[in-house]
Amino acid sequence: MIARYSRPEMAALWEPQSKFRIWFEIEAHACDALAELGAVPKEAAKTIWEKGGKLKFDVARIDAIEKETKHDVIAFLTYLAESIGPTARFLHQGMTSSDLLDTCLAVQLSRAADLLVADVDAVRAALKRRAFEHKFTPMIGRSHGVHAEPVTFGLKLAQAYAEFGRCRARLVAAKSEIATCAVSGAVGTFANIDPRVEAHVAEKLGLKPEPVSTQIIPRDRHAMYFATLGVVASSVERLAVEIRHLQRTEVLEAEEYFAEGQKGSSAMPHKRNPVLSENLTGLARLVRGMALPAMEDVALWHERDISHSSVERMIGPDATVTLDFALARLAEIVETLVIYPANMKKNLEALGGLVHSQRVLLALTQKGLSREAAYATVQRNAMQTWRGQGDFLTLLRKDPEVKAALGDAELESLFDLDYHLKSVDFIFNRVFGGGTKAEK
Repeated sequence: MIARYSRPEMAALWEPQSKFRIWFEIEAHACDALAELGAVPKEAAKTIWEKGGKLKFDVARIDAIEKETKHDVIAFLTYLAESIGPTARFLHQGMTSSDLLDTCLAVQLSRAADLLVADVDAVRAALKRRAFEHKFTPMIGRSHGVHAEPVTFGLKLAQAYAEFGRCRARLVAAKSEIATCAVSGAVGTFANIDPRVEAHVAEKLGLKPEPVSTQIIPRDRHAMYFATLGVVASSVERLAVEIRHLQRTEVLEAEEYFAEGQKGSSAMPHKRNPVLSENLTGLARLVRGMALPAMEDVALWHERDISHSSVERMIGPDATVTLDFALARLAEIVETLVIYPANMKKNLEALGGLVHSQRVLLALTQKGLSREAAYATVQRNAMQTWRGQGDFLTLLRKDPEVKAALGDAELESLFDLDYHLKSVDFIFNRVFGGGTKAEK
């Protein structure tokens, strides 16, 4: 997690102050529950909140204690004893370190998911605005990177809008899966702590009790969470790669906003590069790379080991902070993307009408030609156009087989661009709503 790719709100979730505040709240809520059960004096629970609630945690002091104890939770509890006084002996009653660590991580990942959902909402808002702006801006659709048939730029953005809707749903599900609390003591048996304590802590922190914890919360939950982040990152990259292609000089149908005073190259003053989209490709690789270690963490020894600990201390902040930054950057790119409809039109017409070949093929089959014969006839003329030997429509008009089946006016009608755009409204209604019940 580095400042260059961090945004303050997400980064703050992982700061030591935030972590220690959550640790304290877990311990204090547990103490409240124990007090209600008569296992801890109610005055002690009150004192813990009064003194601990005001603390600005001395991170340097806690670190110094940990250097001696070689145990982060014991260092924290020792610091609380120094700060709160004798009443602190009622903290951590019947709990184990993982009760604190795992529940805290659940809180952090849940809150991170909320921020990521908001990020996705911002991306979708930008995509929706630009999609309607270019709903009927025609351009060439490509398969294998080669011209195929006409689409609109609005449809490209509508597809991305729908995809990020699925991303949003996955993040909501990932939050639900990760938002579990374990306060069940050593090996998860509740031998030294009442299950009602766990239920109380879970309720106060917006979590659900883990049905069966083995001293730790099972790591399949975390694996699914980080896998979800990886899928969202892949969707970010998909749109970023599309923008990178559209900005190629030979294409130049869309371009990242190039600010006044911006420089594209230290050597070539003319350069305008898609650096933000390229950056998103790199960040997506990082986020996806953090999903695999999370999956490796699932298979721990018996009731627990700590082979997952070092992994999560890194991928927890790094994956969430990086994806948060990437989504915010993507929203900005889409919002400010410069579109070139004239270039889209030029590229659409670059192959001399070949993009209408399927319509001609289908029309010939409707006139009685076999599909094989119709395909051979259309392809024969199309290949001449590919070789620069004539305009596609002109060549078709001269072809005896085509002339025998289609009149000039009928043939020319097959080159109508609007034909390809007739279902744009239908698709938009399905994606954005507002259509008939049948369309939805």
